Amino acid sequence: MPHDNASELFPVVDPRGAVVGRATRGECHGGSMLLHPVVHLHVFDAAGRLYLQRRPLWKDIQPGRWDTAVGGHVAWGETIDEALRREAREELGIEGFEAEHVATYLFRSEREQELVHVFRTRMDGPISPSNELDGGRFWSPDEIRSAMGRGVLTPNFEGEAGRVIDL
Repeated sequence: MPHDNASELFPVVDPRGAVVGRATRGECHGGSMLLHPVVHLHVFDAAGRLYLQRRPLWKDIQPGRWDTAVGGHVAWGETIDEALRREAREELGIEGFEAEHVATYLFRSEREQELVHVFRTRMDGPISPSNELDGGRFWSPDEIRSAMGRGVLTPNFEGEAGRVIDL
């Protein structure tokens, strides 16, 4: 069974996004509350539906829940744009898209703290989820609304959904 690499290096940032150090995935996700950057890409189709990925059961954070189409950590030495494009390619096999910046915000859970860089795009071509995911599909805004607060979606996605779709 795949698993997250606890020794993977992440940049540690201040609330403005300036790099102030580095730490491992294990340190960042182990309750240290070290602020580390992540990227999210919301992928829409021509009908206005939003693609969500299902997180694999082996993930260390929110296993089995539905989440943002693309979400991943910025690696040590990588820019936000490089991370966004790498994650989109690795998770969904998509390239050459126009990314619109939506927001940057601080997300805090009981075990970690992330500086989330949110983008959106429209994709009418093929989407090929990798084995990093348990698949995915397009959801209508009504389907998303009805799943909110029921433990189906990640809390991070639920908090962010209103930034990208009209709920």
